Amino acid sequence: MNVRVHVFVSGKVQGVFFRSSTKDKADELGLSGWVRNLPDGRVETVFEGEEERVEKMVEWCRKGPEYARVTDVEVTPELYKGEFSGFLLRR
Repeated sequence: MNVRVHVFVSGKVQGVFFRSSTKDKADELGLSGWVRNLPDGRVETVFEGEEERVEKMVEWCRKGPEYARVTDVEVTPELYKGEFSGFLLRR
């Protein structure tokens, strides 16, 4: 079953390659969606794809890349739309 989640990641998550690492991991898992940095220092991302793969991606977000220090991950399930082709880096 395909699912969609909207995720906000807090902590030291900007300036540590979180966005690019998120894209790499999402591509590896075959997910679609997007990721961007927010002005308040958080990272915002949307993942769409097979439920098990989305769950793996969310778990990855709880740690992030090597130099990230994640303090909180907010996950909101949303209605699957299938509107993305691939995974995009947004500014």
